[in-house]
Amino acid sequence: MTAPSPSLTPAQKRAASYANTINTLFTEILDSRQSADRVLANYFRSNKKHGSKDRRVIRETLFALFRWWGWLQQLEATDEQSLWFQRLALAAAIEAHPWTDIISAWQQQAGKSFALPEQALAPKAAAALVFKVSGQHVLARDLAPDWFWQAVAPLPAAREELLIDALCSRPPIWARVQNMPLSKALAELRSAGVDASAAPVFNDAISLGSKSINLNEIRLYKEGFIEVQDLASQVIGQVCAPRANENWWDACSGAGGKSLQLSSLMQQDSAAKGVFGTITASDIRPAALNELEKRAKRAGFNIKVAPWRSDALPVARETFDGVLVDAPCSCTGTWRRNPDMRWLDDSQAISDKPALQLDILSRACDAVKPGGTLVYATCSLADSENRQVVDAFLAKRPEFTLETLSHPFSGEQTQYLTIWPFEANADGMFVVRFRKQG
Repeated sequence: MTAPSPSLTPAQKRAASYANTINTLFTEILDSRQSADRVLANYFRSNKKHGSKDRRVIRETLFALFRWWGWLQQLEATDEQSLWFQRLALAAAIEAHPWTDIISAWQQQAGKSFALPEQALAPKAAAALVFKVSGQHVLARDLAPDWFWQAVAPLPAAREELLIDALCSRPPIWARVQNMPLSKALAELRSAGVDASAAPVFNDAISLGSKSINLNEIRLYKEGFIEVQDLASQVIGQVCAPRANENWWDACSGAGGKSLQLSSLMQQDSAAKGVFGTITASDIRPAALNELEKRAKRAGFNIKVAPWRSDALPVARETFDGVLVDAPCSCTGTWRRNPDMRWLDDSQAISDKPALQLDILSRACDAVKPGGTLVYATCSLADSENRQVVDAFLAKRPEFTLETLSHPFSGEQTQYLTIWPFEANADGMFVVRFRKQG
Protein backbone atom coordinates (compact mmCIF):
# COMPACT_ATOMS: atom_id res chain seq x y z
CA MET A 1 0.00 0.00 0.00
CA THR A 2 1.09 3.58 -0.65
CA ALA A 3 0.77 6.78 1.39
CA PRO A 4 -2.49 8.73 0.98
CA SER A 5 -2.36 11.35 -1.79
CA PRO A 6 -2.48 15.00 -0.59
CA SER A 7 -5.33 15.62 -3.05
CA LEU A 8 -7.69 13.26 -1.21
CA THR A 9 -10.57 14.51 0.90
CA PRO A 10 -10.32 14.07 4.70
CA ALA A 11 -12.63 11.03 4.53
CA GLN A 12 -10.54 9.50 1.76
CA LYS A 13 -7.35 10.10 3.74
CA ARG A 14 -8.83 8.39 6.80
CA ALA A 15 -10.03 5.52 4.61
CA ALA A 16 -6.59 5.17 3.01
CA SER A 17 -4.93 5.20 6.44
CA TYR A 18 -7.29 2.48 7.68
CA ALA A 19 -6.62 0.50 4.51
CA ASN A 20 -2.86 0.63 5.08
CA THR A 21 -3.17 -0.42 8.71
CA ILE A 22 -5.56 -3.28 7.97
CA ASN A 23 -3.37 -4.46 5.09
CA THR A 24 -0.32 -4.55 7.39
CA LEU A 25 -2.21 -6.49 10.06
CA PHE A 26 -3.83 -8.89 7.59
CA THR A 27 -0.47 -9.65 5.97
CA GLU A 28 1.22 -10.15 9.34
CA ILE A 29 -1.47 -12.60 10.45
CA LEU A 30 -1.18 -14.70 7.29
CA ASP A 31 2.63 -14.61 7.28
CA SER A 32 3.18 -15.27 10.99
CA ARG A 33 0.29 -17.75 11.38
CA GLN A 34 -0.52 -16.01 14.66
CA SER A 35 -4.16 -15.51 15.59
CA ALA A 36 -5.82 -12.25 14.64
CA ASP A 37 -6.74 -11.61 18.27
CA ARG A 38 -3.08 -11.81 19.32
CA VAL A 39 -1.78 -9.64 16.47
CA LEU A 40 -4.48 -7.04 17.08
CA ALA A 41 -3.83 -6.95 20.82
CA ASN A 42 -0.12 -6.40 20.24
CA TYR A 43 -0.80 -3.70 17.66
CA PHE A 44 -3.23 -1.72 19.82
CA ARG A 45 -0.91 -2.06 22.82
CA SER A 46 1.88 -0.45 20.78
CA ASN A 47 -0.32 2.16 19.07
CA LYS A 48 -2.19 4.13 21.70
CA LYS A 49 -3.12 6.83 19.14
CA HIS A 50 -6.22 4.94 18.04
CA GLY A 51 -9.48 5.96 19.63
CA SER A 52 -12.44 3.63 20.16
CA LYS A 53 -13.87 4.27 16.67
CA ASP A 54 -10.51 3.64 15.01
CA ARG A 55 -10.12 0.39 16.92
CA ARG A 56 -13.62 -0.71 15.97
CA VAL A 57 -13.17 0.07 12.26
CA ILE A 58 -9.86 -1.79 12.15
CA ARG A 59 -11.07 -4.78 14.17
CA GLU A 60 -14.44 -5.24 12.46
CA THR A 61 -13.03 -4.83 8.95
CA LEU A 62 -10.16 -7.22 9.64
CA PHE A 63 -12.48 -9.97 10.86
CA ALA A 64 -14.92 -9.33 8.00
CA LEU A 65 -12.07 -9.88 5.54
CA PHE A 66 -11.33 -13.28 7.08
CA ARG A 67 -15.01 -14.20 7.26
CA TRP A 68 -15.46 -13.64 3.50
CA TRP A 69 -11.88 -14.37 2.40
CA GLY A 70 -12.91 -17.51 0.56
CA TRP A 71 -14.60 -15.20 -1.93
CA LEU A 72 -12.49 -12.06 -1.67
CA GLN A 73 -9.30 -13.93 -2.56
CA GLN A 74 -10.89 -14.87 -5.90
CA LEU A 75 -11.40 -11.24 -7.01
CA GLU A 76 -9.27 -9.63 -9.69
CA ALA A 77 -8.31 -6.03 -10.50
CA THR A 78 -5.90 -4.13 -12.70
CA ASP A 79 -3.60 -3.35 -9.76
CA GLU A 80 -3.08 -4.56 -6.21
CA GLN A 81 -4.15 -1.29 -4.60
CA SER A 82 -7.51 -1.20 -6.37
CA LEU A 83 -8.02 -4.86 -5.54
CA TRP A 84 -7.39 -4.23 -1.84
CA PHE A 85 -9.86 -1.33 -1.73
CA GLN A 86 -12.43 -3.48 -3.52
CA ARG A 87 -12.01 -6.24 -0.95
CA LEU A 88 -12.34 -3.80 1.94
CA ALA A 89 -15.45 -2.18 0.50
CA LEU A 90 -17.16 -5.50 -0.19
CA ALA A 91 -16.36 -7.02 3.19
CA ALA A 92 -17.65 -3.97 5.05
CA ALA A 93 -20.72 -3.64 2.81
CA ILE A 94 -21.72 -7.29 3.20
CA GLU A 95 -21.74 -6.86 6.97
CA ALA A 96 -23.38 -3.41 6.79
CA HIS A 97 -20.73 -1.68 8.87
CA PRO A 98 -21.98 1.76 9.95
CA TRP A 99 -18.97 3.86 8.81
CA THR A 100 -20.47 4.48 5.37
CA ASP A 101 -18.18 7.46 4.64
CA ILE A 102 -15.16 5.18 4.92
CA ILE A 103 -16.76 2.43 2.82
CA SER A 104 -17.73 4.98 0.14
CA ALA A 105 -14.14 6.23 0.05
CA TRP A 106 -12.90 2.66 -0.39
CA GLN A 107 -15.38 2.24 -3.25
CA GLN A 108 -14.11 5.39 -4.94
CA GLN A 109 -10.50 4.31 -4.63
CA ALA A 110 -11.39 0.87 -5.98
CA GLY A 111 -13.32 2.39 -8.88
CA LYS A 112 -16.34 0.29 -7.86
CA SER A 113 -19.49 2.19 -6.93
CA PHE A 114 -22.47 0.25 -5.60
CA ALA A 115 -25.38 0.81 -3.21
CA LEU A 116 -24.61 -0.11 0.38
CA PRO A 117 -26.99 -2.63 1.99
CA GLU A 118 -28.92 -1.37 5.01
CA GLN A 119 -28.59 -4.72 6.81
CA ALA A 120 -25.96 -7.44 6.91
CA LEU A 121 -26.35 -9.92 4.07
CA ALA A 122 -26.74 -13.67 4.31
CA PRO A 123 -24.42 -15.67 2.02
CA LYS A 124 -26.87 -15.94 -0.91
CA ALA A 125 -27.44 -12.19 -1.05
CA ALA A 126 -23.75 -11.56 -0.39
CA ALA A 127 -22.79 -13.78 -3.35
CA ALA A 128 -25.13 -11.78 -5.55
CA LEU A 129 -23.47 -8.54 -4.44
CA VAL A 130 -20.01 -9.94 -5.13
CA PHE A 131 -21.10 -10.89 -8.65
CA LYS A 132 -22.71 -7.50 -9.23
CA VAL A 133 -19.56 -5.64 -8.17
CA SER A 134 -16.84 -7.91 -9.55
CA GLY A 135 -18.48 -10.19 -12.09
CA GLN A 136 -17.07 -13.12 -10.12
CA HIS A 137 -19.29 -16.15 -9.52
CA VAL A 138 -18.65 -17.51 -6.02
CA LEU A 139 -19.84 -20.63 -4.23
CA ALA A 140 -21.02 -20.74 -0.63
CA ARG A 141 -18.73 -23.70 0.07
CA ASP A 142 -15.71 -21.53 -0.76
CA LEU A 143 -16.19 -19.69 2.54
CA ALA A 144 -14.41 -22.59 4.23
CA PRO A 145 -11.38 -24.47 2.85
CA ASP A 146 -11.78 -27.75 0.97
CA TRP A 147 -10.04 -29.78 3.67
CA PHE A 148 -12.71 -28.74 6.17
CA TRP A 149 -15.53 -30.14 4.04
CA GLN A 150 -13.59 -33.36 3.61
CA ALA A 151 -13.14 -33.63 7.39
CA VAL A 152 -16.74 -33.15 8.54
CA ALA A 153 -19.16 -36.02 8.16
CA PRO A 154 -21.22 -35.66 4.94
CA LEU A 155 -24.05 -33.22 5.63
CA PRO A 156 -27.42 -33.00 3.88
CA ALA A 157 -27.52 -29.95 1.60
CA ALA A 158 -29.92 -28.09 3.88
CA ARG A 159 -27.69 -28.55 6.96
CA GLU A 160 -24.58 -27.62 4.99
CA GLU A 161 -26.30 -24.38 3.99
CA LEU A 162 -27.19 -23.70 7.62
CA LEU A 163 -23.60 -24.32 8.65
CA ILE A 164 -22.27 -21.90 6.03
CA ASP A 165 -24.79 -19.27 7.15
CA ALA A 166 -23.62 -19.74 10.74
CA LEU A 167 -19.94 -19.45 9.81
CA CYS A 168 -20.66 -16.03 8.31
CA SER A 169 -22.03 -14.53 11.52
CA ARG A 170 -20.83 -14.23 15.09
CA PRO A 171 -22.72 -15.82 17.99
CA PRO A 172 -23.62 -13.68 20.98
CA ILE A 173 -21.49 -13.60 24.10
CA TRP A 174 -22.77 -16.47 26.21
CA ALA A 175 -22.18 -16.62 29.94
CA ARG A 176 -23.11 -18.60 33.01
CA VAL A 177 -24.41 -17.37 36.36
CA GLN A 178 -23.04 -18.88 39.56
CA ASN A 179 -23.58 -18.27 43.26
CA MET A 180 -26.71 -16.15 42.71
CA PRO A 181 -30.24 -16.42 41.25
CA LEU A 182 -30.52 -16.00 37.48
CA SER A 183 -33.28 -13.39 37.77
CA LYS A 184 -31.20 -11.22 40.09
CA ALA A 185 -28.18 -11.40 37.77
CA LEU A 186 -30.27 -10.46 34.73
CA ALA A 187 -31.78 -7.47 36.53
CA GLU A 188 -28.39 -6.11 37.58
CA LEU A 189 -26.84 -6.62 34.15
CA ARG A 190 -29.71 -4.85 32.43
CA SER A 191 -29.50 -1.96 34.86
CA ALA A 192 -25.82 -1.68 33.89
CA GLY A 193 -26.80 -1.37 30.22
CA VAL A 194 -25.90 -4.93 29.21
CA ASP A 195 -28.22 -6.64 26.71
CA ALA A 196 -28.70 -9.68 28.93
CA SER A 197 -31.34 -12.38 28.46
CA ALA A 198 -31.93 -15.92 29.69
CA ALA A 199 -30.85 -18.78 27.43
CA PRO A 200 -33.53 -21.10 25.99
CA VAL A 201 -32.02 -24.03 27.94
CA PHE A 202 -30.20 -24.46 31.27
CA ASN A 203 -31.22 -22.50 34.35
CA ASP A 204 -27.88 -20.71 34.71
CA ALA A 205 -27.07 -19.72 31.09
CA ILE A 206 -27.45 -16.18 29.77
CA SER A 207 -26.75 -14.23 26.60
CA LEU A 208 -24.88 -10.95 26.96
CA GLY A 209 -25.78 -9.83 23.44
CA SER A 210 -23.48 -9.23 20.49
CA LYS A 211 -21.94 -5.88 21.40
CA SER A 212 -18.43 -5.61 22.79
CA ILE A 213 -18.42 -5.42 26.59
CA ASN A 214 -15.67 -4.38 28.96
CA LEU A 215 -16.22 -7.15 31.48
CA ASN A 216 -13.83 -5.56 33.95
CA GLU A 217 -16.41 -2.82 34.43
CA ILE A 218 -19.15 -5.34 35.30
CA ARG A 219 -19.43 -6.02 39.05
CA LEU A 220 -20.88 -9.50 38.62
CA TYR A 221 -17.90 -10.53 36.52
CA LYS A 222 -15.28 -8.93 38.76
CA GLU A 223 -16.75 -10.66 41.81
CA GLY A 224 -17.13 -14.09 40.20
CA PHE A 225 -20.91 -14.22 39.79
CA ILE A 226 -20.76 -14.67 36.01
CA GLU A 227 -18.29 -16.51 33.79
CA VAL A 228 -18.14 -16.14 30.03
CA GLN A 229 -18.71 -19.58 28.50
CA ASP A 230 -20.20 -20.43 25.12
CA LEU A 231 -23.60 -22.11 25.26
CA ALA A 232 -22.36 -25.19 23.37
CA SER A 233 -19.48 -25.47 25.83
CA GLN A 234 -21.98 -25.40 28.69
CA VAL A 235 -23.57 -28.54 27.25
CA ILE A 236 -20.49 -30.49 28.34
CA GLY A 237 -20.94 -29.71 32.03
CA GLN A 238 -24.62 -30.54 31.75
CA VAL A 239 -23.72 -33.91 30.22
CA CYS A 240 -21.30 -34.53 33.11
CA ALA A 241 -24.12 -33.68 35.59
CA PRO A 242 -21.96 -33.93 38.74
CA ARG A 243 -23.82 -34.73 41.93
CA ALA A 244 -23.34 -33.13 45.32
CA ASN A 245 -21.19 -35.80 46.94
CA GLU A 246 -19.15 -36.87 43.91
CA ASN A 247 -15.47 -36.43 43.13
CA TRP A 248 -14.66 -35.23 39.59
CA TRP A 249 -11.45 -34.79 37.65
CA ASP A 250 -11.14 -32.32 34.76
CA ALA A 251 -8.18 -33.94 33.02
CA CYS A 252 -7.55 -31.20 30.39
CA SER A 253 -8.76 -28.16 32.27
CA GLY A 254 -6.98 -25.32 30.53
CA ALA A 255 -7.83 -22.08 32.35
CA GLY A 256 -10.71 -23.80 34.08
CA GLY A 257 -13.96 -22.81 32.40
CA LYS A 258 -15.45 -26.28 32.70
CA SER A 259 -13.92 -26.91 36.13
CA LEU A 260 -15.78 -23.84 37.34
CA GLN A 261 -18.97 -25.07 35.68
CA LEU A 262 -18.64 -28.47 37.35
CA SER A 263 -18.16 -26.73 40.71
CA SER A 264 -21.21 -24.56 40.14
CA LEU A 265 -23.40 -27.50 39.12
CA MET A 266 -22.19 -29.50 42.09
CA GLN A 267 -22.95 -26.57 44.36
CA GLN A 268 -26.49 -26.28 42.96
CA ASP A 269 -27.07 -29.96 43.76
CA SER A 270 -25.46 -29.69 47.19
CA ALA A 271 -27.73 -26.82 48.24
CA ALA A 272 -30.54 -29.32 48.75
CA LYS A 273 -28.37 -32.09 50.18
CA GLY A 274 -25.92 -30.27 52.46
CA VAL A 275 -22.84 -32.07 51.12
CA PHE A 276 -20.15 -31.13 48.62
CA GLY A 277 -17.76 -33.30 46.66
CA THR A 278 -14.44 -32.31 45.09
CA ILE A 279 -13.18 -31.00 41.76
CA THR A 280 -9.60 -31.65 40.68
CA ALA A 281 -8.16 -29.93 37.61
CA SER A 282 -5.10 -30.89 35.56
CA ASP A 283 -3.22 -29.42 32.62
CA ILE A 284 0.32 -29.47 31.25
CA ARG A 285 0.52 -25.65 31.20
CA PRO A 286 1.35 -23.94 34.52
CA ALA A 287 0.07 -20.56 33.28
CA ALA A 288 -3.36 -22.02 32.53
CA LEU A 289 -3.58 -23.59 35.99
CA ASN A 290 -2.54 -20.29 37.59
CA GLU A 291 -5.40 -18.57 35.78
CA LEU A 292 -7.77 -21.33 36.91
CA GLU A 293 -6.77 -20.77 40.54
CA LYS A 294 -7.44 -17.03 40.21
CA ARG A 295 -10.88 -17.65 38.73
CA ALA A 296 -11.74 -20.26 41.34
CA LYS A 297 -10.73 -17.91 44.15
CA ARG A 298 -12.82 -15.12 42.65
CA ALA A 299 -15.85 -17.44 42.51
CA GLY A 300 -15.24 -18.90 45.95
CA PHE A 301 -14.76 -22.47 44.64
CA ASN A 302 -12.26 -24.88 46.12
CA ILE A 303 -10.73 -26.57 43.08
CA LYS A 304 -7.65 -28.74 43.60
CA VAL A 305 -4.86 -28.53 41.04
CA ALA A 306 -2.83 -31.58 39.93
CA PRO A 307 -0.49 -30.69 37.04
CA TRP A 308 0.42 -33.24 34.40
CA ARG A 309 4.21 -33.57 34.80
CA SER A 310 4.77 -36.77 32.78
CA ASP A 311 2.80 -39.49 31.02
CA ALA A 312 1.90 -40.90 34.42
CA LEU A 313 -1.51 -40.01 35.87
CA PRO A 314 -1.31 -36.93 38.10
CA VAL A 315 -4.13 -38.38 40.22
CA ALA A 316 -4.83 -41.77 41.85
CA ARG A 317 -6.30 -44.58 39.76
CA GLU A 318 -9.99 -45.53 40.07
CA THR A 319 -10.63 -42.64 42.47
CA PHE A 320 -13.20 -40.49 40.69
CA ASP A 321 -16.94 -40.75 40.20
CA GLY A 322 -16.47 -38.77 37.03
CA VAL A 323 -13.66 -37.79 34.67
CA LEU A 324 -13.94 -35.16 31.95
CA VAL A 325 -11.55 -35.24 28.97
CA ASP A 326 -12.08 -32.03 27.01
CA ALA A 327 -9.35 -32.97 24.58
CA PRO A 328 -7.02 -30.70 22.58
CA CYS A 329 -8.45 -30.44 19.07
CA SER A 330 -8.50 -28.48 15.81
CA CYS A 331 -11.13 -26.08 17.25
CA THR A 332 -13.07 -25.99 13.97
CA GLY A 333 -16.22 -25.62 16.06
CA THR A 334 -15.05 -22.15 17.15
CA TRP A 335 -14.56 -20.73 13.66
CA ARG A 336 -17.53 -18.37 14.02
CA ARG A 337 -15.53 -16.48 16.65
CA ASN A 338 -12.17 -17.01 14.97
CA PRO A 339 -12.68 -16.76 11.19
CA ASP A 340 -8.96 -16.21 10.66
CA MET A 341 -8.29 -19.81 11.74
CA ARG A 342 -10.04 -21.10 8.60
CA TRP A 343 -7.15 -19.71 6.56
CA LEU A 344 -4.28 -20.08 9.03
CA ASP A 345 -4.78 -23.80 9.59
CA ASP A 346 -4.56 -26.62 7.09
CA SER A 347 -5.64 -30.26 7.12
CA GLN A 348 -2.83 -31.10 9.54
CA ALA A 349 -4.74 -29.23 12.25
CA ILE A 350 -7.12 -32.18 12.20
CA SER A 351 -4.93 -35.08 11.09
CA ASP A 352 -2.33 -34.65 13.84
CA LYS A 353 -4.86 -34.69 16.73
CA PRO A 354 -6.68 -38.09 16.87
CA ALA A 355 -3.66 -40.09 18.08
CA LEU A 356 -3.09 -37.60 20.90
CA GLN A 357 -6.78 -37.51 21.79
CA LEU A 358 -7.00 -41.30 21.98
CA ASP A 359 -3.83 -41.42 24.08
CA ILE A 360 -5.13 -38.86 26.60
CA LEU A 361 -8.53 -40.56 26.80
CA SER A 362 -6.92 -43.98 27.27
CA ARG A 363 -4.77 -42.68 30.13
CA ALA A 364 -7.38 -40.56 31.87
CA CYS A 365 -9.99 -43.32 31.91
CA ASP A 366 -7.88 -45.21 34.47
CA ALA A 367 -8.92 -42.64 37.09
CA VAL A 368 -12.63 -43.61 36.80
CA LYS A 369 -14.12 -45.77 39.55
CA PRO A 370 -16.02 -48.93 38.58
CA GLY A 371 -19.54 -47.74 37.83
CA GLY A 372 -18.27 -44.18 37.24
CA THR A 373 -18.67 -41.71 34.40
CA LEU A 374 -16.21 -40.75 31.66
CA VAL A 375 -17.00 -37.81 29.37
CA TYR A 376 -15.09 -37.08 26.15
CA ALA A 377 -15.54 -33.75 24.38
CA THR A 378 -13.99 -31.56 21.67
CA CYS A 379 -14.85 -28.24 20.06
CA SER A 380 -14.21 -29.85 16.67
CA LEU A 381 -16.66 -30.73 13.90
CA ALA A 382 -14.30 -33.28 12.32
CA ASP A 383 -15.44 -36.90 12.45
CA SER A 384 -11.84 -38.16 12.84
CA GLU A 385 -11.48 -36.22 16.11
CA ASN A 386 -14.86 -37.22 17.41
CA ARG A 387 -16.68 -40.44 16.57
CA GLN A 388 -13.59 -42.18 15.21
CA VAL A 389 -11.66 -41.51 18.43
CA VAL A 390 -14.60 -42.77 20.49
CA ASP A 391 -14.92 -45.95 18.45
CA ALA A 392 -11.16 -46.61 18.66
CA PHE A 393 -11.32 -46.16 22.44
CA LEU A 394 -14.25 -48.56 22.80
CA ALA A 395 -12.33 -51.17 20.81
CA LYS A 396 -9.43 -50.88 23.29
CA ARG A 397 -11.42 -50.56 26.50
CA PRO A 398 -14.53 -52.79 26.40
CA GLU A 399 -15.26 -52.12 30.09
CA PHE A 400 -16.66 -48.75 28.98
CA THR A 401 -20.02 -48.41 27.22
CA LEU A 402 -21.68 -45.40 25.64
CA GLU A 403 -24.78 -43.89 27.21
CA THR A 404 -27.64 -42.30 25.29
CA LEU A 405 -27.85 -38.51 25.54
CA SER A 406 -30.67 -36.10 24.80
CA HIS A 407 -29.77 -33.25 22.46
CA PRO A 408 -30.58 -30.13 24.53
CA PHE A 409 -31.81 -28.11 21.55
CA SER A 410 -33.56 -30.71 19.37
CA GLY A 411 -34.50 -33.46 21.82
CA GLU A 412 -32.86 -36.06 19.57
CA GLN A 413 -31.66 -39.18 21.40
CA THR A 414 -28.11 -40.09 20.44
CA GLN A 415 -24.91 -41.63 21.75
CA TYR A 416 -22.75 -39.27 19.68
CA LEU A 417 -23.89 -35.74 20.46
CA THR A 418 -22.81 -32.96 18.08
CA ILE A 419 -23.96 -29.40 18.70
CA TRP A 420 -23.85 -27.67 15.33
CA PRO A 421 -23.36 -23.87 15.42
CA PHE A 422 -26.73 -23.22 13.80
CA GLU A 423 -28.63 -25.24 16.40
CA ALA A 424 -27.96 -22.92 19.33
CA ASN A 425 -26.46 -19.75 17.82
CA ALA A 426 -23.26 -20.87 19.48
CA ASP A 427 -19.99 -22.68 18.78
CA GLY A 428 -19.79 -26.27 17.53
CA MET A 429 -19.18 -29.02 20.07
CA PHE A 430 -19.01 -32.82 20.31
CA VAL A 431 -19.54 -34.86 23.48
CA VAL A 432 -20.16 -38.46 24.55
CA ARG A 433 -20.63 -40.06 27.97
CA PHE A 434 -19.29 -43.49 28.88
CA ARG A 435 -20.17 -45.70 31.85
CA LYS A 436 -17.49 -47.94 33.33
CA GLN A 437 -18.70 -51.39 34.29
CA GLY A 438 -19.11 -51.73 38.06
